Amino acid sequence: MNAAKIAWITDTTASLSKEFIEQNNIHVVPLNIVINQESYKETIDITQKEFYERMKHADSKFQTSQPALGDFVELYTRLKEDYDYGIAIHASSLLSGTFQTSVMAAEMADFKLFPIDSLTGSYPLSFLIKKGIELVENGCESGEVVAELNALRDNTRLYLVPSNLDQLKKSGRVSGGQAILASLFNIKPILAIEDGGAKIKDKVRTEKRAISWLINHLQTDLETTNVRKVAIVHANDIERAAVLEQLVNETFPDIQTELMMLIPVAGVHTGVGTLGLSWVCE
Repeated sequence: MNAAKIAWITDTTASLSKEFIEQNNIHVVPLNIVINQESYKETIDITQKEFYERMKHADSKFQTSQPALGDFVELYTRLKEDYDYGIAIHASSLLSGTFQTSVMAAEMADFKLFPIDSLTGSYPLSFLIKKGIELVENGCESGEVVAELNALRDNTRLYLVPSNLDQLKKSGRVSGGQAILASLFNIKPILAIEDGGAKIKDKVRTEKRAISWLINHLQTDLETTNVRKVAIVHANDIERAAVLEQLVNETFPDIQTELMMLIPVAGVHTGVGTLGLSWVCE
């Protein structure tokens, strides 16, 4: 009996490398970056680095939008010719409508799809995709893969520290008064992606204390779980990200690290210079 041909589908919020995408034949549907009402397909019309450069140097209005339904229908109609079914892992349905659009398109194209709402994005989303591929290679059935990845979602961590509250103010996440007070007292909010949504997890004085908060939370997870890798996410600030990576390496020498650009769908709200840590407890 021949093994089923499985198509892997995701979106650009996974931040997968071009090499990994090509090696594993992953079908990546781009989200759209909207700058002053002009739309760009992420990674096709504009890179993440270019997005942050535009944000840094232009007083413009930045937004993101999910892929068009037609893009998914076209993809699934094409995949139906070559694959038995697909496994789609997308950004949290509470942060983007991409997951719902993907499911709807598969039904319209009559393509058998096992959809997974990652409830997250960035590094944890890429981790789930890689874990899913590994499970299939080890002989797991699609139902087992979906169940295991769904269970793993609760063990993902993604914490972000904006460099300032300017973009959060522009996006309406904080008021002008809150932004002014935070600036005056050098308050750093720590954002977390939990249960599929974004929330302010804590507020601390100074970036140094924010970094200590991140390190302490990683330490706490390490006391009860296994963490093999930590991603240092940054909004186009490689120098500060490298300093944070060095601190993680010195504090936890047995853990692998990876530098990763923060996905624009998050950067639209947190702004240029955001730093963060992300990991998955196994």
